[in-house]
Amino acid sequence: MKIATIIGARPQFIKASIISNLLKNRNNIEEIIINTGQHFDKNMSDIFFIELEISKPKYNLEIHSCSHGKMIGEMIKNIEILLQIEKPDIVLLYGDTNSTLAGAISASKIHIPIAHVEAGLRSYDKKMPEEINRILTDHVSSLLFCPTKQAVKNLLKEGFDINNIKLVGDVMYDLFLKYKNKCKNRNILNTMPSKNYCLMTIHREENATEEKIKEILSMVQDVCDKFNLNFVFPIHPRTLKFVKHKLDYPKIIFISPVSYMDMLSLELNAKLIVTDSGGIQKEACWSKVSCITIRNSTEWIETIENRWNILTGINKIKFEKAVYNFLVNNYERKIPDYGNGESSEKIINEIVKGTIS
Repeated sequence: MKIATIIGARPQFIKASIISNLLKNRNNIEEIIINTGQHFDKNMSDIFFIELEISKPKYNLEIHSCSHGKMIGEMIKNIEILLQIEKPDIVLLYGDTNSTLAGAISASKIHIPIAHVEAGLRSYDKKMPEEINRILTDHVSSLLFCPTKQAVKNLLKEGFDINNIKLVGDVMYDLFLKYKNKCKNRNILNTMPSKNYCLMTIHREENATEEKIKEILSMVQDVCDKFNLNFVFPIHPRTLKFVKHKLDYPKIIFISPVSYMDMLSLELNAKLIVTDSGGIQKEACWSKVSCITIRNSTEWIETIENRWNILTGINKIKFEKAVYNFLVNNYERKIPDYGNGESSEKIINEIVKGTIS
């Protein structure tokens, strides 16, 4: 049996790592990895393959740094050629990036079954490119691997065949459980300004303009001054080009992007997390650290319902209120159900069963 895994961005490298490593122990399965090259910076790509011991991609398309249309078009053209050469039994896709959508279109057009990990997630905000990508990918997938009960409900509401929907849990939670104890005290913590630091990440396209980045940084600097906080900011290359005057934000420590394990270490030890990332909303919750999300919607509503996370958008009043509430209140909270750490095994077993049948 041959599986073609198509990945291209930091979150996908993380999600794919645990399944890819399990596949190495299956004698009857061959996995080929196609890296679209969507994230090409060494700190956003190579380091994850090394650290998480992901097999070297058989193909690297090196498609990046262009518009959505051009990027997806180039990916579709190249992926289709590779799929026709390799003739996999199934294509395995993760999440909601341009690489995901390109893989879905390529495979569906030449009638190769698709398995989508993180199926059924919805923010119901179609201004987000990720929302369009995940909806379209779901609609051409044969196996829909849902991380949460809400994701299953979303798909059923949209009329999907219940036989194609599999509630397996979250592969990122599998990885979190595997590495959390190894990451509690990594060397990166020695570079922090104090033990009472906060952490932030901003990279979503909806926030990546010079005006919005300036507004977000000013908002964060203001709460630093008001509540005597320091923020550590591993800055995404997309965001960095919009930061013009770092000295205007003396309480924000800008650092280069970090590896998965270093990021997990920073999350586990942070006083508070501010982000617009989907994955970090969950990791904050699993780390039992309060999270403020600079978005107006989220696909991970369980983090909101269980009071680990709050949406503020770029709204100074809401943001300041959220910081204050998380700093002074000791909420009673529980960790939402994201599975038992065996999601990856369940996915592989379902792929084998589905392909054989």
